[in-house]
Amino acid sequence: MNSPKEQQIKSDKVVIGIDVGTGSARAGIFDMTGKMLASAKQDITLYRDSAHFAEQSSDEIWEAVCHCVRQAMASSHTSAQQVSGIGFDATCSLVVLGHDKQPISISPSEDPNRNIIVWMDHRATEQAERINKLKHPVLNYVGGKISPEMETPKILWLKENRRQSYDNTWQFFDLADFLTWKSTDSLARSTCTVTCKWTYLAHEKRWDADYFQQIGLSELADEKFARIGQQIVEPGTPCGQGLTLQAAQQMGLLVGTPVAAGMIDAHAGGIGTVGVNGDATANMAYVFGTSSCTMTTTQEPVFIPGVWGPYYSAMVPGMWLNEGGQSAAGAAIDQLLSLHPAAIQAKALAKEQHKSLPVMLADMVLQQATSPSQAVESAKGIHIVPEFLGNRAPFADPHARAVIAGLSMDNSIDNLLSFYIAGICGIGYGLRQIIEAQAQSGASIENIVVSGGAGQHPLVRQLLADTCNVPVISTQASEPVLLGSAILGAVAGGLCNTVAQAMDQFSTIDLTYQPNGDYQEQHNIRFTSFLNLQQCARELKG
Repeated sequence: MNSPKEQQIKSDKVVIGIDVGTGSARAGIFDMTGKMLASAKQDITLYRDSAHFAEQSSDEIWEAVCHCVRQAMASSHTSAQQVSGIGFDATCSLVVLGHDKQPISISPSEDPNRNIIVWMDHRATEQAERINKLKHPVLNYVGGKISPEMETPKILWLKENRRQSYDNTWQFFDLADFLTWKSTDSLARSTCTVTCKWTYLAHEKRWDADYFQQIGLSELADEKFARIGQQIVEPGTPCGQGLTLQAAQQMGLLVGTPVAAGMIDAHAGGIGTVGVNGDATANMAYVFGTSSCTMTTTQEPVFIPGVWGPYYSAMVPGMWLNEGGQSAAGAAIDQLLSLHPAAIQAKALAKEQHKSLPVMLADMVLQQATSPSQAVESAKGIHIVPEFLGNRAPFADPHARAVIAGLSMDNSIDNLLSFYIAGICGIGYGLRQIIEAQAQSGASIENIVVSGGAGQHPLVRQLLADTCNVPVISTQASEPVLLGSAILGAVAGGLCNTVAQAMDQFSTIDLTYQPNGDYQEQHNIRFTSFLNLQQCARELKG
């Protein structure tokens, strides 16, 4: 029997959502109710020659995107004529192209194919710290401090370390904007990308030339920002004339198919989730992937120290966004588990079960515990601050490091389970810290709407609800990030008038995980321990 939404919306039209994450490109085909008909995935290469460097190839990513679209279309049994729009999201990584519109190397390897500085690359930490010492007013709109994960410190690093590449660059793109250019030949940038990662002041519709002159990138201002974006449009805006002939042939679609201005992958997850109950301001989007992102929507700007933003029209057009998160989340759990002596044995078991190690461990925990909430008792005495890659929020401290307390000589898989639970709780306490910092500044929330691969397990969702003492909502969309980019495609294709309307049409609540009051005192005590260990680590850093 069809749901009321399916009965109300009958159409053979489809939209395509394309997501480029850190490790893979994906495409999903969606009908007009938000149901995903088919998807395809292809891994992409991440080059890590040193701890602070992370690089990728835009050519490889584009080929992967086109492959995924063709595969997903074939699996969905839909025709190119049914596709009404395409939306892109991608990591906030820096793509560099030369005047021949071909890749320029940003890498000490000198490989021209390695022309992307990935979001997680921290090579520009020194440049970010120099920029922050200037205390320029634009920094008020990135939480007071710019991050080495953002683009202007990375471009400054290129100027200072690879001057020839900097001088020969035709365009610096955020990855989502590169994908829309590659699809349509349009140089339009999304307010999402340039506002969140490039210091564009969307509420004033301008770049601040003084900022670029002060930090040492005066050339970009002198050129009237031709290399970083002169046409800035809201997510969902149609780019150019739609798919070019070449892009259409590569994807197996029709020339002119509308392509939406895209957004950062985490923000697409926000678009795919926060409208689920009709009130985006009540819901914090929590995208729990390799890293985590928190996104809170407000009617008026809220300035929160250490939390990026406020950004205007960066996620929901016409509203303000504050963005926090954890630089390592799913990656932090992977790193944590790899340190345990039982990890090798457990990985072999997980492989036999055709599961990832975290999923296998979560399943084992649920088998042993009387309830998901009760699992925290197994972590007694073990406390973890999982800041392996610094603290993104609320301290904006790339030098922060992880703390593990309570280790013993126990090398068993049962101890590995305790380790895992403590790690998930540590992620939850970091999230709670962000929620409390936002509330103190006037951006309180009522629910957490979770998405992302690391947040799909019911154990994880319940522990997040318990550690934060906030209800956690999951949506019916199995892939909220892909859905978010598809929503943009629906707006570009004219199927919905606004992003807000599309969010309401395409998103539906699945389950709600309420905090378990029986364990609140225990989590309060553990949260205090988390804060103490975190502070101790800051004091010992020198």
